[in-house]
Amino acid sequence: MKINKRGRAKYKPMNNIDRNIIKQFLEERISKEQTITKKNANSTDLSNIIYVENKMNLISLFSGCGGLDLGTEISGLDTKYGKNTANDIISDMEIFLKKRKESIFHTIFSIDNFKEANETYKINFPKHVIKSDGDIRKIQNFPQADIVLGGFPCPGFSEGGPRLIDDERNFLYLHFIRCLLQSKPFFFIAENVKGMLTLGGGTVAEQIKEDFSSAGYKVQMKLTNAKDYGVPQSRQRVFLVGVRNDLDFEYSFPEPTHGIANGKTSYITLRQAIGELENNPGDWYEGSFSPIFLSRNRKKTWDDQSFTIQASGRQAPLHPSGEPMVKLGKDLWELPGGIEKHRRLSVKEIARIQTFPDWFAFSSGSETRGSNNNKLNKIYKQIGNAVPVELARAILAPIAEWSTANIDALMKLREFDSNID
Repeated sequence: MKINKRGRAKYKPMNNIDRNIIKQFLEERISKEQTITKKNANSTDLSNIIYVENKMNLISLFSGCGGLDLGTEISGLDTKYGKNTANDIISDMEIFLKKRKESIFHTIFSIDNFKEANETYKINFPKHVIKSDGDIRKIQNFPQADIVLGGFPCPGFSEGGPRLIDDERNFLYLHFIRCLLQSKPFFFIAENVKGMLTLGGGTVAEQIKEDFSSAGYKVQMKLTNAKDYGVPQSRQRVFLVGVRNDLDFEYSFPEPTHGIANGKTSYITLRQAIGELENNPGDWYEGSFSPIFLSRNRKKTWDDQSFTIQASGRQAPLHPSGEPMVKLGKDLWELPGGIEKHRRLSVKEIARIQTFPDWFAFSSGSETRGSNNNKLNKIYKQIGNAVPVELARAILAPIAEWSTANIDALMKLREFDSNID
C-alpha cells in the first residue's frame, strides 16, 4: 500500500487505489489484530473497579495526559451548574477537586503506554481510576461502561507523516471497537487527525466509520476546528461520535460558539489567552531552528489564533512578540535580528492555548535524563497530543445534557456485574 517514492515524508501514499483492494487489506489486518490479542493477552486486574450509580461510568482509551477526559468531566459539571458557574469552579483547583465528583461522568479505567503522560494523569485525576500503562492490544477483557472515549494514535494518518495505509498504528482503532463490543457503552467518542479523511482517497475513513457502526452504533463523523469552540488555536481534528442503536437519541455536533459575524470576530486571540504570561512565561524549549522549521511562517500575531500545537518542543510555534518572520523565497523564511530575538512558546503558554487550567500539573518523568530540553519535550509532547479541553467540553455537551435528563432510563438499561456504590 505504499510506493518507494521519496517525498516530504518518507513515502507518499498510493493514489487511486481500488476500493475493494483497500477493503480486503483492512479485513486482513482486522484478523491479524485479533490474533495478536489472543496471543499476547495479559491479566490486567480490573476486579477493583468502582462503579457509581446514577453516573456515566467512563473508560478512557489512549488517554494521554487527559485533555479529552477533563473536558468530558467539565461538560458534566455544566449540566449541574451552568457554564458560567462551572468556569468559576474549574478556575480554582481546590474548589474543582471538591466539586468534580458532582459531574455526571465518572472515570473508572484508563489506558495509555506513554509513561510520562500516565504520570501526569495520575497527578490530576482521582485515585480510584484504575490506570494501565500497558499495550491496549494485550487487554483481553475490558470492563463494562456507559461511555468510552479516546483519541486513537494518528501518526499513520497525519498529513505531515508517512501516510501509509499499512502503518500498524493505523489499526489500533480496532481495539477501540473491541472495547465497545465488550463494554457495551451507550456512547463513544473517538478523535483523530484531519489526514484520516484523505488517506486512501477517503476509503480508509469510510471503512473506519463502518467498522464502528458494525459494533452496534449510529455514528456521526465530522471535521472540527478547535478555534470555533473557544480554543485560541487553529486545530482541525476529526471526531466520530457513536450512540448505541437501542437509544432514542440522535447526536448532533454543537454549533460553533465563536467565529466572525457582521465583520466582528469572537475568536479567542493569543493576547487574550497568554498575554499576561509575557513577562512570566516559565520554561520553553531552547536551541537553533532547523531548515524545516524555517521553511514556513511559524509566528502568529497577538490578534491571531495559534498555529496547531505540535507534540514536539522543537516544533513549537514562535511567541508572537517582536518582529514577524520575513519570507525570502520558496520554503525559506528568516528571523529578523537573529534567533536571539525570537523564542518558542513556553510549556505554560501552550497549555493555556490547549485550554488546560493553570493548576493542571504536567510530569516530565521521574526517570527522564539529559538536558532541560529533553525534560521539557516530554511535556510538549503530552500537551500537543491532547484534545483541547474546551473542544472536548463542547463535543460532549449534547451527550452530557441528554444523559442528565434521561439518567433514570439509562440506569434501567444498565446492569453491571461489579459492585456499584
